[in-house]
Amino acid sequence: MTSLPKFVEFHEEGPREGFQFERGRFPLEQRAALVDALALAGLPQIQVASFVHPGKVPQMADAEALFASLTPRPGVKYTGLWLNARGFERAREAAHITLTGSLNFYTSDAFSRMNNNCSAAEMREAQRDWIPRYEEAGVPLDAAYIMTAFGCNFEGEIPVAKVTELARWIAALNTEPGVAIPKLYLCDTVGWANPDSVRRRVDAVKSVLPDVRVGLHLHDTRGLGAANFHAALQMGIDLFDSSVAGLGGCPFCGHSTQAAGNICTEDMVFLCHELGIETGIDLEALIEAAQLAERIIGRPLGGRVMHAGSLQGFRRGRPGA
Repeated sequence: MTSLPKFVEFHEEGPREGFQFERGRFPLEQRAALVDALALAGLPQIQVASFVHPGKVPQMADAEALFASLTPRPGVKYTGLWLNARGFERAREAAHITLTGSLNFYTSDAFSRMNNNCSAAEMREAQRDWIPRYEEAGVPLDAAYIMTAFGCNFEGEIPVAKVTELARWIAALNTEPGVAIPKLYLCDTVGWANPDSVRRRVDAVKSVLPDVRVGLHLHDTRGLGAANFHAALQMGIDLFDSSVAGLGGCPFCGHSTQAAGNICTEDMVFLCHELGIETGIDLEALIEAAQLAERIIGRPLGGRVMHAGSLQGFRRGRPGA
């Protein structure tokens, strides 16, 4: 266990993962307003939309129009998601987008087949093709993601050895000419993580990739999101994906409740600030963004801090305040 980080970086995924997960369509103007509110709160990176087949994900059919409607703020990266070459080409043509390349790996064959119609091994090999494609397009290779790094509803708990096997494969890839993957995300895609499994996997991956920055993509499916986040902080992790108001989920997890949203951005920022960890985020403005998300969705969302009343009153009531 290491000391807590002094600064934590949050990459906001609510506008993409949240609205893609929701049933129904939401006005472009409202979603653009949410992106702007998140940028105003100080989020350094916001995933705005995904460039996927509109027939399969109709909520993202207007991705280009959404990006075009944004008023970019200096210092904020507005990113998108793509799954194939056609989606990547659409993203390249979008306005105001920051293009960063990523590689996606799976520990679970069943989950990979559900998402990509191929085995985990086939998916791993297919990722090689993205490296020259990104290089030719002048897009930096920013991160690798290990999906279902903690467990899978189809295959059960994922052994640490499967995670480290992929980490070693990525380490070997990093030795090839022209390849440099600076970040590796461990993804709790369907909410199997607990604090102990977070610590064991982070420690194992750091031993294989000591020079790669490790981040976490956590879900709060079974109520352990905050506990897992805190365990990661104790391991020195300073990079997290999160979703405003706890938006989002995984529609391919094979469970009737699906997977609850990512860890809630404003709740985790609040925890960081309580622990004396800087984030560069205006928590009051972020709470306002969460409340805006709730109004857009039209039902109570899962964030706690956004429903807990005035932060000023909370702070005044603390001993020594």
